[in-house]
Amino acid sequence: MNLSEPKVRLATAADLATINDIYNYYVLNSTCTFQTEPETSEDRGRWLAAHDSLHPVIVAEIQSQVVAWASLSRYHSRSAYRHTVEDSIYVRDDMRSHGIGTALLKDLVERAKMLGHHSMIATISADQTGSIALHERFGFLKAGHVREAGRKFDRWLDIVLMQRML
Repeated sequence: MNLSEPKVRLATAADLATINDIYNYYVLNSTCTFQTEPETSEDRGRWLAAHDSLHPVIVAEIQSQVVAWASLSRYHSRSAYRHTVEDSIYVRDDMRSHGIGTALLKDLVERAKMLGHHSMIATISADQTGSIALHERFGFLKAGHVREAGRKFDRWLDIVLMQRML
């Protein structure tokens, strides 16, 4: 695939199968998500429906092909947390290290500001050094380290909490 600057746009229901394929690859092969069972298409549909105008899902396209997705999600369901969002970014495995995650995080930060959010949180497996470095490039600071927060692939995993004030 001839790589060019990705086009970032809001996700639609037509993108769900590709979004789910990208995510489920990481469910089965990576510690970047602590989910251990693949997401069903029905669950992914409910997930998209739960995202609203304040909590968008976006995709990155190259040559009209979705190669990555990202989202802003509610950090917590309680009302006092309503101005804090959590970001997620997933790039198709064969498209990593081409600046696509950078384009998506740049877009998410700009959208979060425009939407009036106050703070962004990233919950990252401590062994995902590339994701940590990406967030640091966008001004996220380490806000915490939780030891052995999850277990996947027969090992305990730490998480790093990173935060950016908007």
